Amino acid sequence: MAAWGHTTAEYALLRRLSTPDRIQHFLDHEVGYNKEPDGETIRSPRRVLRDRVAHCLEGALLAAAALRVHGDPPLLLDLGAVRDDDHVVAAFRRHGHWGAIGKSNFSGLRYREPVYRTVRELVMSYFEHYFNDDGERTLREYSRPVSLVRFDRRGWMTAEGDLWYISDFLAALPHTRIFTNGAGRRLTRLDDRSFAAGVLGRKT
Repeated sequence: MAAWGHTTAEYALLRRLSTPDRIQHFLDHEVGYNKEPDGETIRSPRRVLRDRVAHCLEGALLAAAALRVHGDPPLLLDLGAVRDDDHVVAAFRRHGHWGAIGKSNFSGLRYREPVYRTVRELVMSYFEHYFNDDGERTLREYSRPVSLVRFDRRGWMTAEGDLWYISDFLAALPHTRIFTNGAGRRLTRLDDRSFAAGVLGRKT
């Protein structure tokens, strides 16, 4: 067995995902989008590699595992929304700046280059791209980046069971509001062209 309980083949694949952009490319082109109803699965990185399907949390878990193999801490960042699903990305830093890797059915909720000086800057880069089917801009809050090392004893990287405890942990974290409720009520809806760009290639 290789590090963290991976098989030799699993570890070799993660080693090939040697940069954040390679991890994102793998999620985009080698892993299908998990369209199962919410709450059906929370696959471990091992199961994502085997099944080649993931929703946002499953994709973020795989990205965090791949980043860890190359020396980064395995960090998740939870984005909270109203009248919409939350979104989870794997966060990383390069030269003091934040970036992110994400799996999403929306084209604008995926990769971010590591150019953001703060977590808030990173989060706000998702704001215009985060909307529901009614065209409402729905992003409202975010957690701090949290390390998955705390779950090593439960084998999160290679578990065969669903990782509900990670989802519950993220939901229970304190979240920072990005603006007041009043500002949220004054938001305009997305225009048709921006909506079409954001759902380009969406799996239904």
